Amino acid sequence: MRVALNTLGCRLNEAELENWSNGFQRLGYSITKQTADADLIVVNTCAVTKEAVKKSRQLLRKSHRLNPQAKLVVSGCYGTLDPEAVNGIDGIDLLIPNKDKDDLVKIVSEQLFRESMPLMATEAGETPLFSRGRNRAFIKVQDGCRYRCAFCIVTVARGSERSRSPEKIVSEINLLASQGIKEVILTGVHIGGYGSDINTSICDLIQTVLSETDIPRLRLGSIEPWDLGDDFLKLFENPRFMPHLHLPLQSGSNTVLRRMARRCLVEEYEKLISEIRSSISNFNLTTDIIVGFPGESDKEWRDSLDFIESCEFSHIHIFPYSQREGTRAAISRDQLSPATKKARTQELHALALQSRQSVLNTFKGLEFPVLFENSFPDDIRQCTGYTGYTSNYLKVKVMSNSELSLENEIVPVRLIKFDETSNMLEAELLC
Repeated sequence: MRVALNTLGCRLNEAELENWSNGFQRLGYSITKQTADADLIVVNTCAVTKEAVKKSRQLLRKSHRLNPQAKLVVSGCYGTLDPEAVNGIDGIDLLIPNKDKDDLVKIVSEQLFRESMPLMATEAGETPLFSRGRNRAFIKVQDGCRYRCAFCIVTVARGSERSRSPEKIVSEINLLASQGIKEVILTGVHIGGYGSDINTSICDLIQTVLSETDIPRLRLGSIEPWDLGDDFLKLFENPRFMPHLHLPLQSGSNTVLRRMARRCLVEEYEKLISEIRSSISNFNLTTDIIVGFPGESDKEWRDSLDFIESCEFSHIHIFPYSQREGTRAAISRDQLSPATKKARTQELHALALQSRQSVLNTFKGLEFPVLFENSFPDDIRQCTGYTGYTSNYLKVKVMSNSELSLENEIVPVRLIKFDETSNMLEAELLC
């Protein structure tokens, strides 16, 4: 029995696919990257924006078209929020809502394959990370969110906060480390809320992972700025905890932030990132920005751009506001026109590129360890190129004449220059 696992959307969806992969393998199923070869196709959908819903529908239809004989199972936020629409798509055999997705493997096996269960099970992780050549793994530590930002449909789709036990997380990371994985990213809907239901915290979890695993690199996914407690920055004293954070800002205007029901104003955000950068050398900061939130005036937009520019982000995830039924912002009468949102999105993209180039240029000449993930041939120079990420999450590329592969190796480099064509830093090997 061959299973193809596909996903759209966030890192949490990726982490769930990793768990399903291990679960199916424990029951004796094999994992395939080819949808057309699968006996079972599982799609983890997304609904964060209308565009994400559109892509989810397209992926479901494409999966059935490529392999109409396979069983097609749907989970994720789109399937949870609009089950009637999903069940109306041709070829859907089973819809598993978010509340049941931790039991997806069991439900699928019992409801779809009871009569054709494999005779022998295999060890979990026989096909680590879907055999996709991945060097980093996403670890789901919690689900759900206690907050209700005015724009967010994900908290509606994911429900209340639920934390995984530290023991299960540590066990998963140790399994991945035994398979050769060298970097893990802790992820969830509201990472900063981890442990609120089991009498612990995200800081305690990070300390536990660092003390009870040998994973060389540990990162966090997106974490809200108001969730960084007094002792959080001390965690970076351990060199295995990587000096990068993705702190969602969403807007650089306080009045817009209040309408969004955000819990961090620009002055607090500015103070926080100033403290981080003064405490941790070569720290790298990335963020999310929503463009065209209902009622966003020209002045609010200009104020937002000015503040965003002052923050010096190396990367900005830009989201034109998407009206999602079931959120408070969706019923606002002050919806902006598509033309206004498009123009502002283009303006922010230009600023983001300028900010990225400026930030990356400040790292020129510095030395960093890089985990190389992919290789590519350079026929002109008769050598092999490699791409990977520095400890502070800067993407770099190097050229190597050596016959030894650098993939999945952590190697020191010196950063040379920013390459506009590839939108990454060029580096030279120091070994």
